[in-house]
Amino acid sequence: MKIGILGGTFNPVHIGHLILAEEVREKLGLDKIIFVPAALPPHKDNLNIAPAKDRLKMLKLAVASNKFFAVSDIEIKRQGRSYTIDTLKEFKAKYSQDELYFIIGSDLLKYLNEWKDLSQILAMVKFVAATRPGYPLEKIPFYIQTLPIRAVDVSGFEVRQCVAQNKSFGYLVTDKVFDYIKKKKLYTR
Repeated sequence: MKIGILGGTFNPVHIGHLILAEEVREKLGLDKIIFVPAALPPHKDNLNIAPAKDRLKMLKLAVASNKFFAVSDIEIKRQGRSYTIDTLKEFKAKYSQDELYFIIGSDLLKYLNEWKDLSQILAMVKFVAATRPGYPLEKIPFYIQTLPIRAVDVSGFEVRQCVAQNKSFGYLVTDKVFDYIKKKKLYTR
């Protein structure tokens, strides 16, 4: 099988994440995309990040209708800071016979030199960078496959800002995620 792994904070998961995953899946002929929410992202200040259990639940709600999508709580169970190398070692052990594709948005390319054990990561997976509005694909390292996808200019920051300012955000997330955010009063500050 060809399995895509899409990690992130997903704070919250929004339509941009889902469109990115579906386009990458189709364009690369992947059998499955596994979304992996971080417990504590190493490169974020962790301000205004919803509890891991809520971000996990929103992801499960968002992908439930897509038979090609799955969610893993591997990083949340591990707790503490989430490093890609640790996650990929576990996936490589679990899916030893499968081809793994690690998917990032082009916004993360500028941080690659800060990643823990990048050379080991590159030996385990095929690295794929998908375009993201405002982050053009330039100065791409040779080991990264680039994949232009439809421009969907939505961010978790934008969703959180809309919620905090009591503005409409219903079309930025799925209906179930919208209802969950409202019910749990997430991001209201």
